[in-house]
Amino acid sequence: MDRTDQMKLAPIGWVNNAIADKHHHGWQDVISVISVTEACVPALEGLADFSHIIVLFWFHMIGAEERKTRRERPRRGSGNPELGIFSWHGPRRPNPIGMSIVKLLEIRDNQVTVRGLDAIDQTPVLDLRPYVASYYRVERSEEPGWVTVTMA
Repeated sequence: MDRTDQMKLAPIGWVNNAIADKHHHGWQDVISVISVTEACVPALEGLADFSHIIVLFWFHMIGAEERKTRRERPRRGSGNPELGIFSWHGPRRPNPIGMSIVKLLEIRDNQVTVRGLDAIDQTPVLDLRPYVASYYRVERSEEPGWVTVTMA
């Protein structure tokens, strides 16, 4: 049996915000409301106790051809080196899964309001997880110089 036969993903909710352009910049200020499916509302219990959450989502605007991308320049035209797609946060991936750590502003009924989610309106959300600083702490991280220049 092929191990991928058992992989089935279904959205637990959808992003609602005013962003339609997938090339938008300034995500840190974007307020989004994640509308969680009614079946998943019980799973929200206790999440409001955290200041930040991790949102896993599906880059739904990435087509089959773009999913074949293996090398690309981060922020095309920026002068960055061409890199393997696993070396940066671009959406053109074999499995176009996005991940953001966001500020949790409020949970009301099935509505999870966050700031800083880099996903456009109607993006399917795959999972929500609490951000636990002691669990995700990295002793000393390093990154190449192009990241600092690109993110400035």
